[in-house]
Amino acid sequence: MFDFEFDDNDDSFDATRIHRLIASYEAHGDSAYFDSETLDEIASHYFENGRYDSALTVMDRLLDVQPFSSDLWLRRGIVLNSLGRHEDALGCYNRALELNPSDIEGLLNKAISLDALERSDEALALYDQILATQPLSEEALFCRGVSLERSGHLHEAIVSFERCASVNKDHPEVWYELGYCYDRISEDNLSIQCYDSHIDVDPFSHDAWYNRGIVLNRVGKYQDAIDSYEMALAINDQFGSAYYNLGNAYANLGKLEKAISQYKHVVEIEGGDAPTFYNIAIALEELGRFDEATAFYKNAIDKQPGYAEAWYGLGCCFEALKRPDDAVSFFNKAVRLNPKVADFWYAKADCEYTLGNLKQALQSYRMVVELDEAHHDAWMDFAEALFEASRLHEALDAYQKAIDLNPDCAGLYVQKAKAWLALGNSDESLEMLRKAIDIDPMSKIAVENACPDLVWRQDVRQHLGLDI
Repeated sequence: MFDFEFDDNDDSFDATRIHRLIASYEAHGDSAYFDSETLDEIASHYFENGRYDSALTVMDRLLDVQPFSSDLWLRRGIVLNSLGRHEDALGCYNRALELNPSDIEGLLNKAISLDALERSDEALALYDQILATQPLSEEALFCRGVSLERSGHLHEAIVSFERCASVNKDHPEVWYELGYCYDRISEDNLSIQCYDSHIDVDPFSHDAWYNRGIVLNRVGKYQDAIDSYEMALAINDQFGSAYYNLGNAYANLGKLEKAISQYKHVVEIEGGDAPTFYNIAIALEELGRFDEATAFYKNAIDKQPGYAEAWYGLGCCFEALKRPDDAVSFFNKAVRLNPKVADFWYAKADCEYTLGNLKQALQSYRMVVELDEAHHDAWMDFAEALFEASRLHEALDAYQKAIDLNPDCAGLYVQKAKAWLALGNSDESLEMLRKAIDIDPMSKIAVENACPDLVWRQDVRQHLGLDI
């Protein structure tokens, strides 16, 4: 479809001869005579070597001699399209089609330019016009699929690509596009199958190996994903995104040292960006190498100062390094940047509590449970902080929320019993202690330690079965 040359070009192409022609043409230019066949060879050589402006100059010279050649107008359009001058290309295709209205290649290339100009409805109409007379035109089916894919009509695109594949199962691109479309609609197994089919046709397609790895990683087949990324990198060892996602796959398998190594390849190739530095930092943090992790979190922040997750990670490292004052300042930065993340507030709350900042801790715990009402650990910690602040009725409510979310946790009933006892309600306290022991008989020691002023009485001990 995109063959720039005339069909009658000599297949026994003499490289030495064409280079002599090019040298002669460039030395003499307009002052020398070249016949149409020679100019055609020169134009084709320029086009094939990406010298589109030079090709265009030669095409114009040919059209001065043959202004009614539909093929020359078509080829001029192809050159202009390659230069990104799609409106000008469209004018050439229209001229070619005026001279030869039924030319399929002209219609196809016009449709491609319309697509490039985001006039997809007109492009699709042309593809349908071609398919009405040539229903097995694999290029029309393929290009129609691409147009539909770009406009977000993925299911329709799949139908067109599938028809193309049925016409030519060895089409060089159709399986790749099908794999991409199935990926987009979350048909992961079909996507993998299509990438496999593309690789059968083009085993050295690093993009196909890479995309296959992306889908495999998403479905949890991490080792298979690693194998795909490794193939992509064997073909193109400067493929930064493949190193990055290879690192992610290793991280998913818990192979953190290998993950770090891959991320560092990305830094070597691309100079490092915030997400790559962040991923290195996370892996180092999980390995307990907090000082190294902080350096990479800072690198991520240098690249992207508004990276809330990196500020949070920095806070976690400083908390692990027993530097809560520094940690809380980083958590404060994280919640300012993104106040809708419960984990940020939870880390800040725990850190404030450690520092003895009970008021700030309570405010932060409240934010956690407002953002995530099902966070039973946060409800428990919130209740503990409320109890410590002598806000006993609020503490009871918070304990009950925690119990509702985790009714089999004996410790929650013990803590709630302490709150009832602090309010002077020994009956409710006893009921909570009884429930704790019923849930976990091993909690008797915790019961005795929690409410010693209550459980020393013999009747209470008998009721709770503490001496059994």
